[in-house]
Amino acid sequence: MHHAVRSRVELGHGPPSAALSRPPRVRSLIDADAVRVLHRSARILLNNLPELTDRLVAALREREPAYRTALDSDPTGTWQEVHRSLRHSVGSLIDPRSTRDAALRCSWKIGASRAEQGLPLDALLHAFRLGGSLIWQALVEETSRTAPEDVRLLVHVAADVWNFVDEHCTLVADVYRRTERQQAWRQEHRVRLLTAALLDGTSRIADVAATAEALDLPEQARYAVIAVAGTHRGGRATVSADVLPADVRVHWHAGVDVDHGILLVGDGELSEPVVRPAAGVRIGVGPVVAGLAAVGDARRLADMALSMCPDGGGTVRLTERLPAAMVMSCPELGGTLAEEVLGPLLRLEPSDRDILLDTLEAWLECDGSAQRAGARLYCHRNTVLNRLKRCEQLTGRSLARPADMVELSLALTARRLLRG
Repeated sequence: MHHAVRSRVELGHGPPSAALSRPPRVRSLIDADAVRVLHRSARILLNNLPELTDRLVAALREREPAYRTALDSDPTGTWQEVHRSLRHSVGSLIDPRSTRDAALRCSWKIGASRAEQGLPLDALLHAFRLGGSLIWQALVEETSRTAPEDVRLLVHVAADVWNFVDEHCTLVADVYRRTERQQAWRQEHRVRLLTAALLDGTSRIADVAATAEALDLPEQARYAVIAVAGTHRGGRATVSADVLPADVRVHWHAGVDVDHGILLVGDGELSEPVVRPAAGVRIGVGPVVAGLAAVGDARRLADMALSMCPDGGGTVRLTERLPAAMVMSCPELGGTLAEEVLGPLLRLEPSDRDILLDTLEAWLECDGSAQRAGARLYCHRNTVLNRLKRCEQLTGRSLARPADMVELSLALTARRLLRG
């Protein structure tokens, strides 16, 4: 009787590891004869394991469609997996103390490998329950054949057999979900690394095809990059909803200070407006480039556009600010230009300097209209003209000469963008 109690208790234990262990459960006593009948029939099953394996494989093919693919692609490997699982399961019915941990390790490996292969979890659990049903059916059949009078005793161990099946199903589901999470994390990490290399311009040409596949984007297509920053960036989903039209396909890469979106432009031009800035969000839009391999250049230009955005938010398209982009592309030359052209103005007293520079900027922004510039500056048009004449005298540039106008405009842009 002691042996019977011990067998019944051990049959329901969890694995010895800390991650899988369960506290021992208090179980009701069973008759020792029932355990003897169970062991006797289980030993016969163990001796006829290949036949039992064939039966379960046939049942899987017939009743579980997901396993048909596995059986067709790797019949030998699948048969051996089923054989190992049955051997450990039946062995655990005979000697749970010495075989139980091995049985759990076997189920653990099956759960992990099938998760990696993409076999649905429902199909995997169905396979384990089919295995449990087959073992129970075989135990009843064998007992009926060798000792019909003992069949009634098997009812006393039925709970143990099905508890064993439930325990392994729980274990398999747990490891399957863990493996799925690990795979998802690895895939997400891989995509992030590939995207970062693409945006940084450090992707090897040989890696572009793999990057296109991982991002589900065509390798040869027209792309643009947008750079998004600001205190109200709400994460990838919110930014895409707030910033882009619904029909634009984009892959987001979240950064510490700036998020970048790789936009699939397609055959048409980017329509106006390309993006809709939310309050407090700054957006830089780079020009269209050909091919995924050129996304690194597009990102650099999008960042340049972002650097021109007002602090309070807004959108800057680089194609609309090309003179400023030229200045930003070489800050050293931009600083030299500002000093060379505006130097005499910059060395005036701050109040005098700011009045003249503001007037010159307002006049240029008003397309050379002194009347409109005066209205913007709250002064008479003659005051504007007098200030402009003084700017000409100090800089040695004429506002009537196109080449000088270009120099003055670029110098003002360089001072505004590079100041501080």
